[in-house]
Parts: sequence; C-alpha cells; structure tokens
Amino acid sequence: MKVKYFAWLRQKVGLSEEDVTPPPEVATVQDLVTWLSAQSARHADAFAEAKVFGAAIDKKVATFATPIAGAGEVAFFPPFTGG
Repeated sequence: MKVKYFAWLRQKVGLSEEDVTPPPEVATVQDLVTWLSAQSARHADAFAEAKVFGAAIDKKVATFATPIAGAGEVAFFPPFTGG
C-alpha cells in the first residue's frame, strides 16, 4: 500500500509518500501508525504526536480504529482549520 504524508508529517518523515507492506497483524490505522513508528527514528518522531493528525484511506476520512484491509492508500495529514 502507498502511505502519503502531508505538511509537517512529510517534513519529519522526510518523504511525501512511500510504498509499504505491513505484516498481516497490522489491521487498523492505529496499528499502521504503531508499525510505521517502529520503522525509523524519523517515523517515530513524526507519529509521536499521533493524536493531533488525521488519516484517510483511499481518499476518505478515517479514524484510527478504521480497518486498512484492502486499502490502496493511507494518507496522514494535520488537522484542518478554516472558516
């Protein structure tokens, strides 16, 4: 699956996107965050503030409890603001 990073997450990870193959036990967005955090110090630093960013699966907003089975893309982004 492709993982995309936006804004400060991209800066911390050092990539705008990457292709990953998580193991079968990685079943939810939260599991993916935990697994990615173990992949490098940069990922761990980016995901240290996991409660403040959002996620989308195949361009649809997801929660951290959303299953990732069959996902082609998971994106992580900072919270939206605006008026």
